[in-house]
Amino acid sequence: MGMGVNFLASNTHNTIMSMTGSGIYAPDGARAYYYNMKTEDGHLLIAELDSHPRLSPASPPAVSWSSYASNVESCLPDENDFSGLIFYDRFTFTELTKPEGSVTVCQNDLRCHLSYKMAEKRDDEVYVLGAFDGLHVVEGQYYLQVICTLLKCKSTDLSTCGQPVETAQTKFAMFSLSGTFGTNYVFPEVLYSGVQLAPGEFEVLKDGRLISKTGPTKPIVTVTLFGRWYEKDPLKQDPQPTASL
Repeated sequence: MGMGVNFLASNTHNTIMSMTGSGIYAPDGARAYYYNMKTEDGHLLIAELDSHPRLSPASPPAVSWSSYASNVESCLPDENDFSGLIFYDRFTFTELTKPEGSVTVCQNDLRCHLSYKMAEKRDDEVYVLGAFDGLHVVEGQYYLQVICTLLKCKSTDLSTCGQPVETAQTKFAMFSLSGTFGTNYVFPEVLYSGVQLAPGEFEVLKDGRLISKTGPTKPIVTVTLFGRWYEKDPLKQDPQPTASL
């Protein structure tokens, strides 16, 4: 969806190495995917794809990713804001303390905005809205630049926010996530409990909002917009030739 192309992700299945699945994806969503964290069993995937997806009537329209969030008021200091790590990147988080409402969180030039309504606010689960604007330096250096994410914390202890989570109980009647992205390469993700994808249950509007099309049918683990600003990646320096005498 982010680049408007077909995408094949195929991997050796090795849960110890966190290699847990494969998938066949089109610009309008997943056509087939497999996720298995419990066993080492692999799975053959077969799906039909358009050979030229950008010419297909089903191809998603162009998106102005920062259009909606740019009109949201700037962030103000909030006692619910705190920082935490996701895969070694330091995010700014704000807790969703109410069963419904609108929240905004900022980091550097990035502003993330979320409107939401939970079917029920549970006392044993905590959700946060997170923002990251910066250079990712683990397993290479590349500029993720902008990530806006609604996620469930591992426990009610806020220090666990950002740690891996696979299950949830909280259902959302609706959500709308957006951010002030400085790039056109933005990749939406919605994961239900059990790390299940949600094909056909969300859409991206032309103004950059990732919204639920109907009330999500399963509890949510995360709703995320990943932005990649390729132009800001550090340039690789060619080694200087050794002068010969």
